[in-house]
Amino acid sequence: MKKYFVIGNPIDHSFSPKLHNYWLKQNNINAIYDKIRLEKNEVESFIKDIKEQKINGCNVTVPFKKAVIPFLDKLSLEANKTQSVNTIVYDDGNLIGHNTDISGFEQAIKRLNFQMKDKKILILGAGGVVPSIIFALKKMNVLKIILSNRTKAKAENLKSQFNDLEIIDWGDRVAFDVVINATSLGLKNETINLDFSKIGNKKLFYDIIYNPNETNFLKEGKKLGNYTENGKLMFIFQALEAFKLWHRIEPKINNDIFGILNND
Repeated sequence: MKKYFVIGNPIDHSFSPKLHNYWLKQNNINAIYDKIRLEKNEVESFIKDIKEQKINGCNVTVPFKKAVIPFLDKLSLEANKTQSVNTIVYDDGNLIGHNTDISGFEQAIKRLNFQMKDKKILILGAGGVVPSIIFALKKMNVLKIILSNRTKAKAENLKSQFNDLEIIDWGDRVAFDVVINATSLGLKNETINLDFSKIGNKKLFYDIIYNPNETNFLKEGKKLGNYTENGKLMFIFQALEAFKLWHRIEPKINNDIFGILNND
């Protein structure tokens, strides 16, 4: 039986096993998918197990999307451009790092029917998924991307990859059409202590977090008269791309999946 994992820290919130195991069963694939919390010093050994095919592949979540790169043989174009890996594939003796977050985010936004072209985007956070979001937004021809992170230096570091970013201090007010929470604030029902009361309404509040279903960030956005969306569709679409890379099968997205993922 083949074994696949998602690695991260924290990892309890991840619904990846629910989704992948459902698809494995639907497609009669003799494999199992589980989640495992690693410390940073355990990552190299885990990836060596993929190289030796004791493990067949893995997904990567916070905070290891960049940390895994030195242990891989090759990167896909998207993974190289963003220096962010969320899927590791074994291919003829090589470990290849892929980034399916980009297409996951793109496809999720398409489903929203929210026009991103010429919009001002505020991203909160500068962690592992942020380069993928910036890369996808640039493909959508947004007008401007503004970045704010609690540790400003981490946001400034992203300017080496994307030099036209505007970096602002955490808490500074700025006009935007879309605000994206790419921090982990909300996983444990934390609030983001930022004042959005003066930004008007009919903006899009987008949260990368999908569990819980509605974070305090989204509740606040809704209360102020804005559109809100969580990261569930992005999560499903990035998982679909990873599943295709491993199994050469495109799994179906149906209502059963939303039932599985809604029981939080």
